[in-house]
Amino acid sequence: MKSSNLCVMICWSCLLPFTGCDDELKDPVIPNEEELITTLTYRLIPTEGGETVVLTYKDLDGDGPGEAIVSVQTLSALTSYNGVLDLLNESQSPSSSITEEIEEEAIDHQFFFENTFDDWQIQYADTDFNGQPIGLSTLLTTGVNGTGSLTITLRHEPDKNGTGVGSGDMTLAGGETDIAVTFLISVQ
Repeated sequence: MKSSNLCVMICWSCLLPFTGCDDELKDPVIPNEEELITTLTYRLIPTEGGETVVLTYKDLDGDGPGEAIVSVQTLSALTSYNGVLDLLNESQSPSSSITEEIEEEAIDHQFFFENTFDDWQIQYADTDFNGQPIGLSTLLTTGVNGTGSLTITLRHEPDKNGTGVGSGDMTLAGGETDIAVTFLISVQ
């Protein structure tokens, strides 16, 4: 027997006592494994009535080679909208709701809304059981005519007690970004 084969046999024989008698290999349990978010929909319903505006991001292959599809929308000037976010994993059939997971783990999630409009206001309309914001529901008020962008970011395990975080400032939030989507918007 060659010495290299002998070394391999010795190494394997040293490992055998640690493998136990269980012939089945078990998958490790991964707590809170990150879900794939393929679709983000932000429905904006005018508070005074009118047509709902739907901002949509869709990337069905996740990090794959396919390009994400991001809608470009027009909002009305000087208008308040009730905003409702919905997130899905549509890479599987049937699709699964990530929104439900965020609601169940609300203390570990917060959405942040950054825009390039000087005269917009975005307020949180929902909270977790500690009274801290989540962002699945919002009140968005537009300003005068213009063009710009709105970026929606979901953070996992942010420091909701950090300075400014409760009012939507992501600077000191920490945590990990689950998804960040930028929409181009025209206000007329």
